[in-house]
Amino acid sequence: MENLMFVYCSCKVLWTVLVTMLGYASSLPVGEDALCTAEELAKYRIIFTGKWSQIAFPKQYPLYRPPAQWSSLLGVTHSSDYSMWKKNEYASNGVRDFAEKGEAWALMKEIEEAGEKIQSVHGIFSAPAISSGTGQTSTELEAHPRHPLVSFVVRIVPSPDWFVGIDSLNLCEGDHWMDEVSVDLFPYDAGTDSGFTFSSPNFATIPQDTVTEITCSSPSHPANSFYYPKLKILPPIAQVTMVKIKKSQPGLSAPFINLPAKSNEIIDTVSETPLDCEVSQWSSWGLCRGACRETGTKVRTRFVLLQPANNGMPCPNLDEETGCEPENCV
Repeated sequence: MENLMFVYCSCKVLWTVLVTMLGYASSLPVGEDALCTAEELAKYRIIFTGKWSQIAFPKQYPLYRPPAQWSSLLGVTHSSDYSMWKKNEYASNGVRDFAEKGEAWALMKEIEEAGEKIQSVHGIFSAPAISSGTGQTSTELEAHPRHPLVSFVVRIVPSPDWFVGIDSLNLCEGDHWMDEVSVDLFPYDAGTDSGFTFSSPNFATIPQDTVTEITCSSPSHPANSFYYPKLKILPPIAQVTMVKIKKSQPGLSAPFINLPAKSNEIIDTVSETPLDCEVSQWSSWGLCRGACRETGTKVRTRFVLLQPANNGMPCPNLDEETGCEPENCV
């Protein structure tokens, strides 16, 4: 009997300890930003660098109406309760308007409403547009221990609904803030417009698709402006760097390239992306020309769809001739 009582008491104690541990675990904060124990706010200089050059992305590179360029940058510092956009999820109406038309009002309203309802937003920041495919723009942002995540979007101009950006990058590591972080950026499709090329007309995707990353092989269609089947991965189309501004040096400037006032072009070493020539299908054979009772010739032609670039495969012959028997001879 005493042995049974001992077993019973031991089980009761073990059960109590287990319940206590489970209760403690369930009370722990959830989410990446919950692990930030930094004691103060952190200020960062964010530098966005466009790397969309004709050398790196020669296919259908926009030269005019409009030329390759970047929209203004719109971002937010927030907690894990808020999400500006996520890969493989549906874009909000605000992200749709920004990705398709560069209109920021609806997206800013969504951010403000999230901040008011669930206190998930610490601050909004923006940086000026870049009038060329290669260039830099910058601004400052402030992160809070309860809001250490950074998200932003920049529209690719021109494009149907393509953009680059970051989703919920954590600037906090335990009890301290990261001094500097750089991220290569690649194009995304917002899933709201069905265009394949930079200059595609507006054609809504119905039903709406999710946000997907554009790669050198996806969408797998020769018309896709980023379709480079010989590449394993696309080169980065942009890069973002965030540098913590130290309190001891309030006037410290981030590593920003000093550019002429009239141009924001930067010189960057990039690998040349080879682009093979693309030609149309052959036309029908033309009329057979030649003297009666003698072998004549007929010709068919094709034309260049895409000129080669960066030592890509040159164009083949655009016309072909073959022998034939003249028709309608008397």
